[in-house]
Amino acid sequence: MFLEKISCLFFGLFGCATIPISMHDKRLLEYKPKISDQDFKYDPTKTQIAKKYKKELTTGRARSGATLIDDGLSAFVIRAAFARMATKTIDLQTYIYSNDFSSHILIDELKNAADRGVKVRVLIDDYGTNSDIADVILLNQHPNIEVKIFNAVKKRSRFLYYPQMLMDFNRLNSRMHNKLFIVDNVALITGGRNVGSNYFMPETAVNFSDTDVLFMGAIACDATKSFNAYWNHHLAVPASVIPKACSRHALKKLEKQFKRLARINIINKRKYDAIISMTIREFNRKNFDFSWGSGKFIADPPGKVDLPPERKAKYVSEIILALNRLWNKTQKSAYVSAAYFVPGKDGLKKMCDEAKSGVHLTIVTNSLASTNAPTVYGKWEEYRTKLIQSGIDVYEFMLSAENRRGKKHDRTRKKTRFSVMHSKTMVFDDKISWIGSFNLDPRSAYYNTENVVIFESAEFAKKLRDMIIDDTKTSWHVAVNDGKTTWNGLRPGNTKPRIYHHGPDTTIFRRTFKILTKIIPEKFV
Repeated sequence: MFLEKISCLFFGLFGCATIPISMHDKRLLEYKPKISDQDFKYDPTKTQIAKKYKKELTTGRARSGATLIDDGLSAFVIRAAFARMATKTIDLQTYIYSNDFSSHILIDELKNAADRGVKVRVLIDDYGTNSDIADVILLNQHPNIEVKIFNAVKKRSRFLYYPQMLMDFNRLNSRMHNKLFIVDNVALITGGRNVGSNYFMPETAVNFSDTDVLFMGAIACDATKSFNAYWNHHLAVPASVIPKACSRHALKKLEKQFKRLARINIINKRKYDAIISMTIREFNRKNFDFSWGSGKFIADPPGKVDLPPERKAKYVSEIILALNRLWNKTQKSAYVSAAYFVPGKDGLKKMCDEAKSGVHLTIVTNSLASTNAPTVYGKWEEYRTKLIQSGIDVYEFMLSAENRRGKKHDRTRKKTRFSVMHSKTMVFDDKISWIGSFNLDPRSAYYNTENVVIFESAEFAKKLRDMIIDDTKTSWHVAVNDGKTTWNGLRPGNTKPRIYHHGPDTTIFRRTFKILTKIIPEKFV
C-alpha cells in the first residue's frame, strides 16, 4: 500500500504520456487491423520461393530443408535477399530492433517489399525498441506494414521505466524473447540473432558470435501459427498507440535519412546490392546447402508473460518437456553451445547422469571475459565443477576478435572491445539438432517466452556439430584438479598453449563484481 502511494505521487510529479498496454483497453475498441487473415489465404507451396524447391518440399513425409547460417554478414544478407524475393507476406518477430546501419538497410528492404504489395507484420518486445520513434515503429504508417509492440510499458518516459518495473514486476520482468523471420509462409529464419549491427557486422564494438538456420517447408507454417498467437494476444498493441510513432514529421525525417545514407554510402550500398543479388541468384540456381529432413517448431504460449508469480515459478513449458525427451533418448553424444548456461538442479542431474552412463557431452559457453552477463556467469560457476567432475568436456569462449566465425587471424586488424558467444544450439547423437532463442537458464525456462526448432537430419546435425567443435578451438578448455580450476588453450595466431589459474583476460574488478553478483537469487539472473 505504501509503495502504491509513493508510486502515485512519483508518477504525478513526473507525468507523461500513458498508452494502452492491452487490447482489452477501451481506447482500442475501434482498432481495425491493416493486415487480416484474408491476406494469408494463399498456397505457400505455389510462391516463387517455394517453386524453386518444389520437388524437395513435396517428396517424402514432412519434408523440410535446413541450411546453417553461422556468420553475421550472411545472416543479414539472407534476410535482405528473402525480403526482396517475397511476393505475399513477411512476418518479423524479435526481442530487439536497433536503430543502426544494418537495421536501416533491412527497414528499407521491408518498405520496398511493402511498396510492391507484400503485407509486412513486425512484432517487437517493448523493452527492445529503445525509443518511441525507433525507425521500425515509424514504418507502421505504411498502408501495407503493421507494427505491434508486445508487453508495453504504460508510461513512456524512460526516466519512469524502472519505477514501473518495481510496481509491475511480474509482467515487465518477463519479455518476448522469440526470434522469427518468416517469408511467404514457406521460409523461416530463426536462432539467436536479434536485429542490429552487433549481430550482423563483425566490425562493431561488441560483436555477438551467433547461429541462425534458414528452414524451408512446413516448419515455416507452424512458425506462422505461433506468430499469429502472439500477434492476436491482448498484450500485443498497435504501434499507433505511441503518439510519437504517428508523427508525420518523424517519418519524413526518416525518409530524408534514407536518402542521405544512400548518397553517402552509395559505394557500400552498391556492394550490398551486388551481394544480395548474388545470393538471390544462388538460391534460384539451387546452390544453397540445404539438408532435408523433418522438423518440429515449438514455442511458448504468449500468455506465459502474464501468468501469476506462483504459476511462473512452477511452469514447465513444452520446450522443457521436449528437451527432457531428447536427453532421455540420447545414447552416444550431445554437443551444447549455450551463451547463458544455468541448468538448475534438475538439468545438472540429468547431464551428470547421462555422462556417467557413457554419453559423451561437450559444452561451450561464455567465459567471464566474453560474457555480457557476469551475473549469469556467477551462477554458471556453481554448476561447472560438478559437470567437469562427471566427465563432461567444458569450454569457455575466448575474449578475442579472431574467434568470430569466418574471420582469419590478422594482427593488423583493429580488435573490438569484446566478442560475445550468443548461440543457443544442441546436437544429439549426431542426428537431431536443436536451435532457437531458448537459453539454458531460469529466465528462458520460467519468465521469457521462447521458440525452438527440433530438426532430424544426420547430414545437418553433423554440420552443426562441426561448427560447435570449431568453437572449442577458440575457447578455453576448463579443468578441475585437486579442487582447483584451470583454463587451458591456444590463442589464435599463437604457437604455445597457455594455462591460467583465474579467468583469462579478466581484471580483478570484473572478478570481484562476479563474486558480488552471487547474492542475486538464481531465478532473477
